[in-house]
Amino acid sequence: MSRALVVATIRFKDKERYDLYAAAFPAVFQGSGGAVLAAAEEPLQMSGPRSDVEKIVVMRFDSEDAAHTFLNSPDYLRIAEDRDAGADVTSWILKGF
Repeated sequence: MSRALVVATIRFKDKERYDLYAAAFPAVFQGSGGAVLAAAEEPLQMSGPRSDVEKIVVMRFDSEDAAHTFLNSPDYLRIAEDRDAGADVTSWILKGF
């Protein structure tokens, strides 16, 4: 079973609402078996057309199933309401090494 990475790009639309999500996230994420590998507001874009991405987050899970279990858990879905109200989020699951 290979590890899975979750990569999310974020564009804020209501930063105060997103901040409610961000404040609740650590307690909900604890015990998920995952790890946040990187999180950057105002990431430095190196190439490509100009992007309006304001934050990028990279998380690692032991498997794709573990990532799905966390992202679909009742506790995460509850706080994700603030995430979705506060930002446009695009995310991917990638196979990790």
